[in-house]
Amino acid sequence: MSIKYKTGNNQIAHFLTFSVVEWIDALTRKEYKDIVVNSLQHCINNKGFLLHAWIIMSNHVHLIGSAKPGFNLSDILRDLKKYTSKKIFNAINANLKESRKEWLIYMFERAGKRNSNNKNFQFWQQDNHPIELINSQMLKQKLDYLHENPVRAGIVFETQHYVYSSAVDYFTNNSGLIHIGHLQC
Repeated sequence: MSIKYKTGNNQIAHFLTFSVVEWIDALTRKEYKDIVVNSLQHCINNKGFLLHAWIIMSNHVHLIGSAKPGFNLSDILRDLKKYTSKKIFNAINANLKESRKEWLIYMFERAGKRNSNNKNFQFWQQDNHPIELINSQMLKQKLDYLHENPVRAGIVFETQHYVYSSAVDYFTNNSGLIHIGHLQC
């Protein structure tokens, strides 16, 4: 049974998390993370998504985002997850260098069979767990938590050195892979 979390006011920044089923480390390859990056950029350009901070880890994604007036944050996330799940599943299936291909496909198909909302496979867990960031203290705590992920995981020593994150935008004068709307804490 899935837990139905709902976004609040679409124009208020939300901390959003979505994870690969079974917390599988499926986002270890650059080409899979790039699918998420390109899809986030598409949502910014075409779906009214305002991205304020982001990080892609090996088995989950954290975002801080909101929606432009007239757009629904839940709809944006639904479309993002639906599109990226298909693209990443197909990329894994087509990747001749993917050493875990058979196991990954098996796990995603197994997860899909267990969930009546899916036909063939499931890549992302169903919920997004949105948290409305209603004050600057909450915002700063979630922004720090998001950017510290690769440091806590032992991937980098400093947050701004992790490529698949908005930390470079917040901690340097450089821009990261995705143009973000900075938040002031």
